[in-house]
Amino acid sequence: MTDYSIFASPDFDANEYANAILAGEPYPPQAGAVKAAKPSVLEPAKEDISVAIAKLNYGIDDVEKQIKNVCKLQVLATSKGPCAVFALVWTSLTFLWESYDQKIRDPYQALQTNVTRLQRLQQVSDALRRTSRFVMLAKRLQSQMVDLGDGFDSAKETMSKPEVKVSGPSVDSGRRSGTPGLEFEGEKERTLAQAALSVTELYDLLDDPQNALPPAPSAAPPNEEPAPHNRRISLREVRAVAVHIPFIDTARAKVTGEMETMVLTGLADINQSLLASSLQAAYNLRVLPELVQNLVADLSDAVETRIRSAFDISRISKDLISKDSAPSSQLLSYKSRVYTLEKVLKLKKNPVSQVVFLDEAMKLLENKPSSMFWSALGQSLEKQSRDGAKNSTFLQQTLSTGYPRLLRLFHDFFSKIAVYTDTVYTSTQQSPETTLVLHALSTFEMLYLSRVSNRLNESVGQAFQGGARSPPGTTEGINISRTVANELDSAKFDPLLVRSVAYSVKTSLEMMMSRVDGLVVRDRSALTLLGPMATPSQMSNASLATCLYHCSSRLQKLAEEYSESVYEIIRPPVKDMSDSFERIIDPLLGVIKRELSAIIAKLHRIDFAKEVDPMSGGMGGSSPYVKELAEKLTFIKAEILGRTTSIVTHVIKTFVLHVSIAKPLNESGKLQLTSDMTELEFALSAFMLENPQGKRGGNLEVIGDDYRALRAMRPLLFLDNRSLASPQLTAGLPPLIVLHHILVRSPVSLPHQLHGWQESEYVRWVEEHSEEEALTLIDSGLSHWEKITESEGNDPSAAIEYVQLARTVLANSRSY
Repeated sequence: MTDYSIFASPDFDANEYANAILAGEPYPPQAGAVKAAKPSVLEPAKEDISVAIAKLNYGIDDVEKQIKNVCKLQVLATSKGPCAVFALVWTSLTFLWESYDQKIRDPYQALQTNVTRLQRLQQVSDALRRTSRFVMLAKRLQSQMVDLGDGFDSAKETMSKPEVKVSGPSVDSGRRSGTPGLEFEGEKERTLAQAALSVTELYDLLDDPQNALPPAPSAAPPNEEPAPHNRRISLREVRAVAVHIPFIDTARAKVTGEMETMVLTGLADINQSLLASSLQAAYNLRVLPELVQNLVADLSDAVETRIRSAFDISRISKDLISKDSAPSSQLLSYKSRVYTLEKVLKLKKNPVSQVVFLDEAMKLLENKPSSMFWSALGQSLEKQSRDGAKNSTFLQQTLSTGYPRLLRLFHDFFSKIAVYTDTVYTSTQQSPETTLVLHALSTFEMLYLSRVSNRLNESVGQAFQGGARSPPGTTEGINISRTVANELDSAKFDPLLVRSVAYSVKTSLEMMMSRVDGLVVRDRSALTLLGPMATPSQMSNASLATCLYHCSSRLQKLAEEYSESVYEIIRPPVKDMSDSFERIIDPLLGVIKRELSAIIAKLHRIDFAKEVDPMSGGMGGSSPYVKELAEKLTFIKAEILGRTTSIVTHVIKTFVLHVSIAKPLNESGKLQLTSDMTELEFALSAFMLENPQGKRGGNLEVIGDDYRALRAMRPLLFLDNRSLASPQLTAGLPPLIVLHHILVRSPVSLPHQLHGWQESEYVRWVEEHSEEEALTLIDSGLSHWEKITESEGNDPSAAIEYVQLARTVLANSRSY
């Protein structure tokens, strides 16, 4: 301890000790300078800093060890003390527990007992309330069932025995429907609906799904059963209620039976008011979705059974003997019931909740009743028709051959069902329901279309069975067009069938055109007109062209009989037929027209200014070129082509142009031309004649303006000069023809003479150019002649009259 005596001194000051060590002075400082002979215990320290620090560290560690030892010894010396403390604490806690037990547990237990008693009182009160309601509803139901009758009068006495006195508001006698359009309900129907509502309310009271009261805060977890005092008392356990249950069960069976009977009667008689009342009863019984589902299912099953029997050969003979009603009439009856049911469901609403009955029924239905019925009808019809065609060859042949008659039955069915529905089946609009049903007959439709295609292909095959040696002609073309018209006419009544037949017609006509293209001859022999007989190539092409002409002309008339959508299907092959006809005829027509033009051009080899001997007895008949032209027309009609209007038009137009420029021309020449015109008319009339045995020639009036120009050419030849400029006297003639004739009478050169052309070249130029260009050519020729005459100094007086006439005609033509 002597080492720590300085630190243990009460006067120890750490700061002074540290200052003394740093200053190298002793601590504590000495008061006097006299030095004791013997060192005392508190001898001042005088030492080095590092040594002092080492001593301090050592001392600290030593003191720490001594303190730990002292603490251990102190714990061992005082180990018996905590036990006494613990005992004192326990005693205090026990006293507090007993105090809390008196203040908390006893009041809680009393409160819990009172809560249980209150819940039991609530159970009893709820049971009494429901019993009161039940008894009132039971009495009301008794009264309603008495009104319904049928043995329920005796139940009144039985029900009056277990009387229970209750007090509460009065119950109304029922609810009546206010649905627009369904007001005429009988008293019995309304009573039945009210009784159904009473039965439903009674069963709700008996079988209340809320069998437990609202849980108390200390209630058991949700997965545990409620305590007995937390459960609702079932009214079936109440004797005052139990005596009514047999009557209620009987009443429910009675109401349900009456409701079902009314539903069936309403559907059978299409009585909407009766059906509405019965559906109201079903809604009150909460069986409306199930009822509607069963009704639709029963009607669908009935349809399937009737369709199955319709395709059963054994049943068909029995039905014929028994003369049962037709399947279509039965289907109409079923369909009218379905639509009546759906209509009432749409209109009818619950008067209290305003719930539409159709929305209520759709809780179980996948679709509307009408849609479900159409779907069932289509599926059943498709299945039975497919199975019937597979199992019976007779049925397959009969229905496929007579498919239009079968389809007419469905058309009649659609027209009758349209009274009850918005079903439409016309050429412009088809309802999805009708398309669905007709699609079910696709088996027989395909067989029918196959037969149609066979008949069309057979007609085409017979026309081309002779091949290139005997190509088809007029008869074959008419037969093909007649077959097409007959097939389309057989399907005309149905907008979908006629389109399908039109596609078959299109396929057959395309096959016909492919065979025609293979028979057309395109070599040089098909275009020669040497005569006296046509070449085999010409005869073959002519026969093909005739076939195409007659066939296409008759098929083009179908556009007036059928709708645009139908004719649009066959329009491409018909147009191809006309184009093929033109491709065959046009090259030959070109050769024929050139040949006939060359014959007419021989007119200019004749001198029409030659005087005729008056002693010769008049004219010597028609000119040689006209006779040759008549012979050539006869050859063309007999050997090459039949009656062709374009050839006649070309001959008349070319002849009039050549006659108008025939120069010189005197009175005898005019008479000769008149004779030639008459002979030409006879030749053209014979060419236009369709029936060779006819006494009269063909009607040339169909040629139009060109024929009228030919007829007007005769009087033009004999008009005086002044009359040539009169539009009234030259009516029917083009101005160009009148100008030609004026120039023929004058010394003025004609346009072809002025330009050094041949007559045939000028005529061809006029045909290839417009009338305005031809008139301009003549006008320029007149101006050119006037300039030449003036430059050469010739006297223009001889031609001035004709130039003025020509100017007048030109002015008149341009004024119109």
